[in-house]
Amino acid sequence: MPEKIPEKMHEKKHEMKNDGSGSGWGGAETKYFFELTPDRVLDAVETAGFACTGRCAALNSFENRVYDVELEEQEGVDPAARRRVVKFYRPGRWTQEQILEEHQFIADLVEAEVPAIAPLRFPDGETLKQTATGIWYTVFPKVGGRAPDELTSAQLQWIGRLLGRIHNVGASRAAPHRVQLSPRTYGLSNLEYLLSGKWIPMEFQTRYEAVVREICELTQPLFDRAAMHRVHGDCHLGNLLWGYSNGQPHPFFLDFDDMVNGPAVQDLWLLLPGRPDAGEIRAQLEDLLEGYEEMRTFDRNTLKLIEPLRALRFVHYTAWIARRWEDPAFPQAFPQFGTHRYWSDETEDLEKQLTLMRESLT
Repeated sequence: MPEKIPEKMHEKKHEMKNDGSGSGWGGAETKYFFELTPDRVLDAVETAGFACTGRCAALNSFENRVYDVELEEQEGVDPAARRRVVKFYRPGRWTQEQILEEHQFIADLVEAEVPAIAPLRFPDGETLKQTATGIWYTVFPKVGGRAPDELTSAQLQWIGRLLGRIHNVGASRAAPHRVQLSPRTYGLSNLEYLLSGKWIPMEFQTRYEAVVREICELTQPLFDRAAMHRVHGDCHLGNLLWGYSNGQPHPFFLDFDDMVNGPAVQDLWLLLPGRPDAGEIRAQLEDLLEGYEEMRTFDRNTLKLIEPLRALRFVHYTAWIARRWEDPAFPQAFPQFGTHRYWSDETEDLEKQLTLMRESLT
């Protein structure tokens, strides 16, 4: 499904993408797929068995390539149902097995009557195809909805119930090929990539490495005690829409592309606009938990993972940009990356996170 491009650096940090591979988060051999043109997109869709009118528009997508394609008229088919969203996965990012586990998760949700947008099946019954050049792609129905502005207490409880149902399904089946969210995958693997690629300026390297390693060492016991299962993984408001079914509104999440095996709290803290230490944001968290616990037991000890998860996300965000730097779109989107100011801010942010974590764990 379409991915949102955040407009500000702190929003980019909040909405970054997970770049997974067997070793952690992708590799230097990641290929780019700029050769995709509307003609090639339409060829891929028609090869898969869909007859197109020729109308094809690129959608707001950053990590993958996503297009809105119109199908030819069919008798008895509502014109509004003739639109398809075609998603081409960035080569070198996910394996076939990992993508199919994403599709399986969504299929499991639909089977459990949890609102989710499942990929359509091609005429041969599969949900995943490969172009002649080796790019994996899938096709979704185009579904409308509106992004929420401010969420009321009742809406937060509703979303909490939805997440509880999603996690009930997530815990029902293993996903052995997907990345497990941990200090190793989000922290140390990314640190090793940044160090080996000499991305960190010498004046910050010692401080940056020391703080990342301490964060990982300090938080590993918390991850060891937390239950892990399939979660959305990138569960922020940009991936939440409010739609209608039978005339009734309901929330649903888009873009399970970043699905990981992780703790349930990963899909809760990203919905909050700040730190849940007190006041209004704490009340919002309580609303989410109230709804969640109507559907599924929540281990409140894992709330201690919120700040560690935030810190690890900072590290992964930086490595994600570095891994994509040869993509011409990335220097344009992240002009501050690599500057003295960037590394100063990143290092100080992580040091502040470490201080907060020490205080909360003592």
